[in-house]
Amino acid sequence: MAAALVGGALPWRTAYVVGGILGLLLLALRIRVRDSAMFTRTRETVPGRGSLRRLLGDPTRAARYLRAILIGVPVWFTSGILVTFAPEFARTLGIDGAVSAGTAVLVFYATTTFGDLTSGLLSQRWRSRRRAVGLYLILTALGVAAHLGGMAHSPAGFYALYGWLGFSTGYWAVMVTMAVEQFGTDLRATVGTSVATFVRASTVPMTLAWSSLRPSLGIVPAAAVVGSVAFAGAAWATWRQSETYGIDLDFVEQDVGSSTDAG
Repeated sequence: MAAALVGGALPWRTAYVVGGILGLLLLALRIRVRDSAMFTRTRETVPGRGSLRRLLGDPTRAARYLRAILIGVPVWFTSGILVTFAPEFARTLGIDGAVSAGTAVLVFYATTTFGDLTSGLLSQRWRSRRRAVGLYLILTALGVAAHLGGMAHSPAGFYALYGWLGFSTGYWAVMVTMAVEQFGTDLRATVGTSVATFVRASTVPMTLAWSSLRPSLGIVPAAAVVGSVAFAGAAWATWRQSETYGIDLDFVEQDVGSSTDAG
């Protein structure tokens, strides 16, 4: 939200500097955060802590990891393509009036805040991560269908759809929680940081695929094809992933064995 406001008020180079300084300040704050007792104990007693070889070397463990990534991909399909290229979609869909990418980002992330909060509360009430993620995936898919189907006819209606998409993709917080709960303390930090990174990085192949399909299919059908693949992968991964609500997190991967899913 702040990025949209700063980007609209300052030259783009200055806005990038502001963002970079804030990133460095965040890094300094993270360095000062203390590790948990479980993590400290594991660091002292478990060899190979945080090893990517251990994370990816076992097929069952690697599959758990891949599913954790796929669950979050629709978030960045929505943000990286539909929101980022909001003006292009608006022109193609015949929106009568100018649509700003900065305003779309602002609306999207303002409502994401409420989506994060409500999806977390719902997962607690239902005592299920998977059910909460599944519901918000359905809401996101409906929002994407409404967006690409041209249900909005004005800039205000278009921004309202971005508000819907921002709220529904707020399952991000539960998705990351679900991902880290899948793994023992010896790999949990690696999973927590890398899953989010790979989900964000999925924007690159999705954007390339969308760009390559645009000349032959058009901007909207190309987005529908890429989005369908993203949502199909997320639905499959959510269905296959183990439920982790309420599990005891004081375990390491070598305790559960390399061939047994967490949960």
